[in-house]
Formats: sequence, C-alpha cells, structure tokens
Amino acid sequence: MSGTYDIVTVGGGLGGSALAAVMAKRGARVLVLERERRFADRVRGEALAPWGVGELRALGLYDAVRSSVGHELRWFDLHYAGMQVQHRDVIDTTPQRAPWLAFYHPAMQEKLIEAAAAAGAEVRRGVRARNVEPGKPATVEVESDAGSERVAARLVVGADGRNSVVRRWCGFDVQREQPRHLFAGILFDGSEAPDDDTSRIFFDSPNGRVSLLFPQGGGRVRAYVGHHRAGNPPAEGKQSVGRFLDDSAAVGVPRDWYAKATPAGPLAMFDATDNWVEHPYRGGVALIGDAANTSDPTWGQGMSLTLRDVHTLSDRLGANDDWDAAAHAYAAEHDRYAAVVRTADDWFSRFFLEIGAAAEERRMAGLARLAEDPTRLVDVPNSGPDIPIDETSRRRFFGEE
Repeated sequence: MSGTYDIVTVGGGLGGSALAAVMAKRGARVLVLERERRFADRVRGEALAPWGVGELRALGLYDAVRSSVGHELRWFDLHYAGMQVQHRDVIDTTPQRAPWLAFYHPAMQEKLIEAAAAAGAEVRRGVRARNVEPGKPATVEVESDAGSERVAARLVVGADGRNSVVRRWCGFDVQREQPRHLFAGILFDGSEAPDDDTSRIFFDSPNGRVSLLFPQGGGRVRAYVGHHRAGNPPAEGKQSVGRFLDDSAAVGVPRDWYAKATPAGPLAMFDATDNWVEHPYRGGVALIGDAANTSDPTWGQGMSLTLRDVHTLSDRLGANDDWDAAAHAYAAEHDRYAAVVRTADDWFSRFFLEIGAAAEERRMAGLARLAEDPTRLVDVPNSGPDIPIDETSRRRFFGEE
C-alpha cells in the first residue's frame, strides 16, 4: 500500500473535481485520479440549469467558473409548433434567482481540476484506476507510466460517468428505463441566432422531436436535437451535420441562424435512456454524478444532479465523523431527489414527445389548460427537485383536473 487518503475520486471531471476542491479546502487529504491528460471535446452537457447554478454557488465554485469560462443565459424561450410561447426571465422567476450557465465543457473541467489542486488536493492525470475494492479502508489499484500501486481511502468516490467501471467493480445494480429517446449534439461557431443571453427549446411534438440551443457567446452555440424512437430518427451512428440541420429546421429552428455556422466540434448521437443505482454507497465506496444517476439529457438535469450529489455528500461528511453513516445518509437523500428529477423528466417526455393519437389528444387538453394557467407546468427542470411533486401536480400538469 503506497498511500492512505481521506478521499480518492476516480474521475476528475465536474463531480470528482468539485468534491475534491470542497473537501480539500476543509482539510481532507484528497487524491484525484483522472485518465485524460487534456480534456477532450465530446458531446456532453454544456448548460447548467438555474438550480444547478445554485448548487455551484453553495459549493463556493460559481465565481471561478463564471468569471473564466461561463456565459450567463438570463432568458429561457419556449417554442411550440413554430410559435414562441414563452420568454422567461429565469433570474426573476426561480428560487435560486439564477440564470442558466453555458460553458465549453472541457474548459469547465480544467477550471475545476485546477480549483481542486489549488485547494490542496493531489491531482494525478494520465492515470487509470484498474480496480476498486470496498472495505475499511476501500482500496484503488492505480496504473500509470511509472507502474502500478494500490492506495487506500476512508472513502472512494466513483465519479467516472455513465459507463462507470467503479460501479461495475463494486457490484452496484443498475436500473434502466425502457429506451425512449435518441439525442444528438454538436458545437457550432458562426451562429447568427439573436440574443446570446437566451436559451431556447423548440418542440415538434407530433413527430416526437425537440431542439435545444445554448449560446456560449460570440456566435458559438451548443445545439441539440432529440428524437423519440417511435418517430423517424437517424439510425444510431448515421447522424450527419446535414441531417442535424434539416431536423433542427423541421422542429422550428430558423435556417438562417445556421446559414454561416461551421462545426467547432464532433457530432455525436447516443441513447438517452435513464439509468441509476438505488442507494449509491456501500463498503466505503460512493457514486456521484452520472455513475449514480444518468438522466435523459433532453431535460438538461445531469450536471445539476452531479453538483447536488457533491453538495449533499460533502455536507454529510462534514457533519459526521462516522463517514460510513454519513455516506449512507448521502445515498438515502440522493435517492429522494434523483427520483423527483426522474419523475419530472418522465412527465415532460410523455407530455411533449410521445407520438400517436392518444398522446396528441392528451397534449392538446393539457396545453389548453397550461395556456390559461402556466403554473401547471412543473418547474423541476429550472427550479430543482425541492419543488413539490405529487399526484396532484401530475394531474394539473397533464390537464386532468
């Protein structure tokens, strides 16, 4: 055994680095293991919801991200069937009084891993975890150019994403919803979309399609298109920029917004199915972020959930010297708020993206009532999982009462 730490995070992205920064600042001995020497651009979340901004503020990391890589989006526009039906000031209308925050994902990762190192965490890049074993202490086998070693920790944290190997090594059972959506994204430069302080979502509900745009400033925009599998999505792996632009236009995005745009990163399309772990802690190993709960990216909740995980876990560890009990308390609370987000996401998916005559009839009834009373729209995607959500709110949302 070459070293003993309070915390070892397997993964140095948003969750792993944020947790390391917070806990190292509190005096914990933290090791961050990150396999990438330089973070690469992949199609991932690049817009943090207002409630996620609230979590970033609570962790003391918002100013560092906002001042260096962030771009605030005060306005949230909703377009339906070719018409703009909402222009919302999210700073004035969310409990957090916060904007959406857009950023280039690799730049955000670099900023947070720098923050972890500045707080006193030991950061190793270009290394791989080869195994994690639960126990007291839990251990991690680490492989680097210098060879292999084993390190121990009071708590090992799997922050290694949707395909988490920590989750597999430690025997966590994964729950999965029935596959429902495919989701594609790309980064464009030279977009001529107006008002780069505005995020936008467009719905083509009868065909089960949605398009989302999150400006990053200076004509750069991260754009997405989501498809219900019962519609006419491109075959997985067969998406193209031309098809992406055609689908965006079909959903309602004006073509001239992309007339001079050029791809600034890869185009990727992937399965958007929710998967999660019930009670993501056992034997000295906790899961956070996508390793614990990968949410359908259509509704933009993944990064906010990751930061709520960091906030909840760090608070529980700080309040209880018995870290086993503290991590169990984190896992129980995680199950509560993750279930709220999954439920709200499911309602939005069924309301806006289901296809067929029955779905359209239900949608028309619900939209008529929403037009009369916008408070029927459950606001979890903007305001977070502390919004009350129950059978009454479901019935109001779907226009059943």
